[in-house]
Amino acid sequence: MSIKRILCADIGGTNSRFGHFEADPAENLSVVETKWFRTEEAASFWHLISLLRESEFQLKPEDANIVVIAVAGPVERGVYSAPPLIPWDVDMTNARTDYGFRNALLINDFVAQAYATRSVAGQSARKILPGQIIPGGTVAVIGAGTGLGKAMLVPCSDGRYVAIPSEGAHASFAFVSHEEFRFQEFLINELGEEYITANSVVSGKGLTLIHQFLTGERIEPKDVMTRCTLNCETHVWASRFFGRACRNFALESLSLGGMYIAGGIATKLPQLITHDVFSREFLSSKTMGRILAQIPVALMSDEESGLWGAAFLGNQVTR
Repeated sequence: MSIKRILCADIGGTNSRFGHFEADPAENLSVVETKWFRTEEAASFWHLISLLRESEFQLKPEDANIVVIAVAGPVERGVYSAPPLIPWDVDMTNARTDYGFRNALLINDFVAQAYATRSVAGQSARKILPGQIIPGGTVAVIGAGTGLGKAMLVPCSDGRYVAIPSEGAHASFAFVSHEEFRFQEFLINELGEEYITANSVVSGKGLTLIHQFLTGERIEPKDVMTRCTLNCETHVWASRFFGRACRNFALESLSLGGMYIAGGIATKLPQLITHDVFSREFLSSKTMGRILAQIPVALMSDEESGLWGAAFLGNQVTR
């Protein structure tokens, strides 16, 4: 059996990453090269592929055995996505004609992160909270960047895995105290929204809004991360909200196979999830505290984990 060449993309609201992976006859994956673009550089998905073709990236789309595109939005009919935080859509209905893809898959970006937990990106994840992985248990993946992403991974009896997408970040976020209710009212007025979603709280935008509410100063997320010390109020609130989002998703998915936090803010500011406030919030449940204490939490800090996950899936489906 010859070497399989897999072209992967991880298209987010901020960055669009591409990777050239190879799988040997023993199904071992290795990365050959990667290329990053700012998503705002592209006027369309077609333009983004054109930018890749015009770059020094060696693998041409038509030469790949399979192309796996992960995008930060729900995927419809397996071929179309209109990402909420990207000003253009991705339509792969005629992928061979339009883009030269011989064989192609379109998946949600956190589906890719879910598969990444089975790759070297997951194997090198940093342990955040202890626990005991239950073989056959559901794996949960969550991560905050431009927006919040979620997905689950379920093992199959044949040794393969199936990832289950989620758009739970667009569901309403729970606030639990008078101070937090004041913050909720602030967000409703500031954002002009009827209800506040997790996307507006546990994300880069959320960092800016938390800091603005607490200090009156509106600055970019990267500046919030630079200025906030471990115990500054903004940091404490952000850690608590992140812990709550992780706890709720761990319970919703019953992730006895472990919870992985993927990249984004947590990679740039790991103190958000190593802070005591995070762990206290994650374990806070009168009814399910014992179960939560059994779920290990780890940080996938590899910023190209989405590419590894897409490559893992591409390798799995072409066996």
